[in-house]
Amino acid sequence: MWGTNPARRCRNTIAILAIGMLTLHASAASDLPSISKAALEQQLQVGDLLFIRVSALPFRKVASTTNSWTNHVGIVVATDGSEPLIAESTFPVSKRGGLERFLARSEGGRVEVSRLNTPLTAEQQRVLVQAAQARMGVFYDTGFDLHSRSQFCSRFAHEVLREASGIEVGEAETFATLLARNPEADQDFWKY
Repeated sequence: MWGTNPARRCRNTIAILAIGMLTLHASAASDLPSISKAALEQQLQVGDLLFIRVSALPFRKVASTTNSWTNHVGIVVATDGSEPLIAESTFPVSKRGGLERFLARSEGGRVEVSRLNTPLTAEQQRVLVQAAQARMGVFYDTGFDLHSRSQFCSRFAHEVLREASGIEVGEAETFATLLARNPEADQDFWKY
C-alpha cells in the first residue's frame, strides 16, 4: 500500500489550500488559507498532485489508518482547456475529469497541491499525459495489492510520475508495517 502522507510522495508542497465555503464549516480546516477556484486553476501545472479527503467509509479508514487528513490523490494532466483535467484511479475505474468535479468530492472543499522541486519539461509532461492515458479504464483495487492488474490512487500517481520523470515519489508500505505503526487502527476493517 502506498502511504497517504503527501510529504512522503512529493519533494515540495506548494500549499495547503481550502476551496469553497469554509466559512460554513466549523473545523480545523477553517484555519487554512483559502483561494478561489479561478486562482487555483491559474497556478496548476501538468504533473501537480492534488490531495483531497473523500467522505466514503473506505477512504475515511485509509486516512485514519495512515494518520492523515487526506485519503485520495489525482494528478493534473491538462491545463489548457476550460478547466484543468485531473486523472485519477477511483472506483470503479480510473478516469479523467474536470477540477471542479474533483474538488466537489473533497470534504469542505479542502485540497493540497504538491509539485516536484524541478518542473517537468514539455517532453516529461507529454510522457506523463500518455502514462495516465494508458491507465484509463483500469478497475480500482480495493485490496491495495501492488501486484494486481488493478490500480489504486496513490499507486496510479506514483507510477505516472515515475514514468514521466524517472523520480521515485513515495514509498511502498505493507499493511503489516502500516498497522504496526498505528496499532489503534481498525484492524477488523482491514482484515475484512
